[in-house]
Amino acid sequence: MRILCCVKRVPAPGAKINVTEDGQAVETAHLGFTTSPHEECAVEEAVQIAERTGGEVTVLTVGPPEAEEQLRYAASVGCHNLVLVPTEATSSSCSSLDPQRTASIITEAVESLEADGGVFDLILFGNESADSGGFQVGVRVAHALGRPIVNGIKGIDVADDGITARRAVDAGFEVYELPRPAVLGIKEGINLPRYPTMKGRLASKKAEMAAMDLDADNGGQTMVKLHRPAETVKETAILGTDEDAAPAIVDLLEEIGVL
Repeated sequence: MRILCCVKRVPAPGAKINVTEDGQAVETAHLGFTTSPHEECAVEEAVQIAERTGGEVTVLTVGPPEAEEQLRYAASVGCHNLVLVPTEATSSSCSSLDPQRTASIITEAVESLEADGGVFDLILFGNESADSGGFQVGVRVAHALGRPIVNGIKGIDVADDGITARRAVDAGFEVYELPRPAVLGIKEGINLPRYPTMKGRLASKKAEMAAMDLDADNGGQTMVKLHRPAETVKETAILGTDEDAAPAIVDLLEEIGVL
């Protein structure tokens, strides 16, 4: 079974994000980068499926040269083939690549890879990226390739004649039967991504990486300016450090209506 997993280099979740003075880019001087969490789970799911079926996993990213780090991490946990479509953007995740343009480049990359090695039975995307959260790229690629797609996936079963995918809803799960080839948007929580072993890390440094020189026209979206929301400052009052604080605590509980 041939599986393609598309990933994105994003600022580490939880990090404080600063922007440049002109508001056109993320300040990366003291910022760490990682694979978008939904896509990290997609990589793990792809590797698990390949292990069960004797398949092969190709991981692809469209991004700056520094995104090689995310591809090699994927190799360290079991991916077989690495493909980088380099862009002129800096290491910041914000670039001139809008969702339409990104999807067009990935579509062209998929068609090229399939022309050389055969059709991918399954293409996995993250449900959405951790930085822009557009929910668009996977859907656009699937539409361009003429393949079925379901987003928000929390479970996958692979059979000879198709794929069963489960999506969590308030009442339980929706179950989808898709023919192969298919595209799925993976949601964080479908699995617990493994940590790379020392052997895996060493092997990933030697893994061959293919670079594809591709581009596409802008999709029409233009970034105007980045800005950080205003920070909320909260004051903390210490009511006491011993039993003398008890009356103040009672007064506070009465004030907020608990007592």
